Amino acid sequence: MIKNIIFDWSGVIKDALENHLWVVNRMFEKLGGEKLSLSEITESWEQPFMKFYNKYFPELTLEEQKVLYKEAITSKDGPKPRVYPGIVDLIKKLKEKRIPMVVLSSDMPDTFYPEMKDFGLENIFDDVFINTHDKGEVIGELLKRNNFKPEETVLIGDTNHELEIAKAVGTKVIAVTWGFCTEDKLKSISPDYLVHNVKELEEILL
Repeated sequence: MIKNIIFDWSGVIKDALENHLWVVNRMFEKLGGEKLSLSEITESWEQPFMKFYNKYFPELTLEEQKVLYKEAITSKDGPKPRVYPGIVDLIKKLKEKRIPMVVLSSDMPDTFYPEMKDFGLENIFDDVFINTHDKGEVIGELLKRNNFKPEETVLIGDTNHELEIAKAVGTKVIAVTWGFCTEDKLKSISPDYLVHNVKELEEILL
């Protein structure tokens, strides 16, 4: 039985593909690399995210990436972040049911908190773990701090990494297909559920 929910942010709640494509290519431009198409990014995207960037720039450090990423993600030139259609209404329904919900994300505080406000999701989540490079390093702490039993908890994510680390600690996983990884990549880790829209997600959670 699902009693607790862990949400990823970008790629699950935030409709991040257009924004992500722009940010990655802005960084690649600064680094002297070639632009990628959206399909190339979703085919090659990996987390922890330095696995992706080091494919193209082996010498790039995490510290250098963070500087470039912050400059790009906070730029006024890029697409305005959007919430994925229907997800806010679902989250508010879950809140009404008093289902504990937390966020586990690699997003930066500079963007996460303004987006949470813009999306109308302030004072909804019981806890947030953000600015996380390797989610495997903190998921145990998240479960312990919130008194979540793994077998009663589900993680909703859009990348293999977060789904794999959730399975490793014993939680159920729901893979959504509107995020950073292709459906075939998500299927390769045999998630408990694979959903294509918010209606399918709601049927599982409620």
